[in-house]
Amino acid sequence: MDDFPMSLPNQAPIPELYVSYESAQKLKAEAGNLVSHDLSPRQICDLELLMNGGFHPLKGFMGEEDYDSVVETMRLADGALWPMPITLDVSETFAEKVELGQDIALRDQEGVILATMTVTDKWSPDKAREAERVFGADDEAHPAVYYLHNTAGNVYLGGPVTGIQPPVHYDFRARRDTPNELRARFRKLGWRKVVAFQTRNPLHRAHQELTFRAARESQANLLIHPVVGMTKPGDVDHFTRVRCYEAVLDKYPGSTTTMSLLPLAMRMAGPREAVWHGLIRRNHGCTHFIVGRDHAGPGKNSQGEDFYGPYDAQDLFTKYQDEIGIEMVPFKHMVYVQERAQYEPADEIVDQDQVTILNISGTELRRRLQEGLEIPDWFSFPEVVAELRRTKPPRSKQGFTVFFTGFSGSGKSTIANALMVKLMEMGGRPVTLLDGDIVRKNLSSELGFSKEHRDLNIRRIGYVASEITKNGGIAICAPIAPYAATRRAVREDVEQYGAFVEVHVATSLEECERRDRKGLYKLAREGKIKEFTGISDPYDVPANPELSVDTEGQEVDNCAHQVVLKLESMGLIAG
Repeated sequence: MDDFPMSLPNQAPIPELYVSYESAQKLKAEAGNLVSHDLSPRQICDLELLMNGGFHPLKGFMGEEDYDSVVETMRLADGALWPMPITLDVSETFAEKVELGQDIALRDQEGVILATMTVTDKWSPDKAREAERVFGADDEAHPAVYYLHNTAGNVYLGGPVTGIQPPVHYDFRARRDTPNELRARFRKLGWRKVVAFQTRNPLHRAHQELTFRAARESQANLLIHPVVGMTKPGDVDHFTRVRCYEAVLDKYPGSTTTMSLLPLAMRMAGPREAVWHGLIRRNHGCTHFIVGRDHAGPGKNSQGEDFYGPYDAQDLFTKYQDEIGIEMVPFKHMVYVQERAQYEPADEIVDQDQVTILNISGTELRRRLQEGLEIPDWFSFPEVVAELRRTKPPRSKQGFTVFFTGFSGSGKSTIANALMVKLMEMGGRPVTLLDGDIVRKNLSSELGFSKEHRDLNIRRIGYVASEITKNGGIAICAPIAPYAATRRAVREDVEQYGAFVEVHVATSLEECERRDRKGLYKLAREGKIKEFTGISDPYDVPANPELSVDTEGQEVDNCAHQVVLKLESMGLIAG
């Protein structure tokens, strides 16, 4: 009898939702007549893992009964453990075009068909309840709650999916494996036990030590399984991260470790996310999973407290461990002991008082990168640091955006102009002024002044500013930008590439109306201009801008100088 049976559950093939090549060609031809939905980046990630078995046992996007059950009890309607709603959110306009029982084509952003879906359910979810139950709070400081209320459509469609072809990835193709490809690899290598390490950050020496120990203690092989779908706004981009991982792979013993990329759109849902990650890793053929402190936590809530306790994720995972079918390896907090020149778990150091314990937090690492300071060899590998420095040069060499907001006539454009001249005098980086009037003429000439059009105008400014920032330039924007949600969206666009400095020109409405340089307030008071900010339309005062300036009784030069001092204190320009 073969002593290595195929019946090892982590090595047997897992069901996929793809049809055969012949059926796919036929479906592609027929799909031309179907109503098409263009998937968002997050939906493409979800669809890929539905089709390749990463989200097994799901057969498609959830119907209402499964959705309600998952939100309330972390289980599908049939009782199977599943903590995360996987839904196809669409706009009301699109939903109106779709009847129950109808097939729709799911396409990527280029219009390539990936799958068809039979719509069995259509409903408008209670998003506040979803936020409360799944993420623990209806608080927009949580990136997934913010997404739920501001990006996701208001109608959910559910139904089984028929997979035609996987989404195309042009990057790191050799590093991307479906669950069945990984299972086959483990089978071929004879890996009976595999411990997975989930990461969305570059790996440093502490991570290497930790994963190495986890594999040794579990007597397992190691799968480094980084997320390259969507992580948290502000995370290091996946291209840089994968190059960092590749640099670290050589530091592991050759035949014990492999790396594969996971196209998952994270929700940063802490404890529920940990259970979800466990189920996904089980589907990929793993037997063990490292769960860290505050696993998949999104940071601070609106009150400045952590969304989840440091061990909530480990506790919930332990509770469901048997059902997940994967064993948890708790992530130990590793620190560097200088006298012994090695990493050790913080809670196992008995002679704490006699030794020097060194540790660099993520925040401290970002500060050192920003300011071009030394990052010691004991903390990270020179290859990783070099890779990070290529992507994140010191702040004084990065692009950034200064975003002025305030009432019409508050003095935004005047200060912005003065600032532009001061920055050009310093030299070193190209400076572009995106003033409200200039933008209206060149980018948004067809737009009116409805809320929708004003939002679109600001998003366009944000897009251009983010491109300028990405390419190392300085963008100065001076629109009214009355709505906090739109300003936040622009901040997120820009902060992927560099700093975003919000300057609230806090001149009072009375003073702006007294100046009324363009005669607009008079027309607004007479009702000749509809939806005028401050008169007939609201202005959300920035809650915590980087800087607030009031132009009443102040020289323009002085106001611009305050901005320069702020930029110096943030390290964006050399003092």
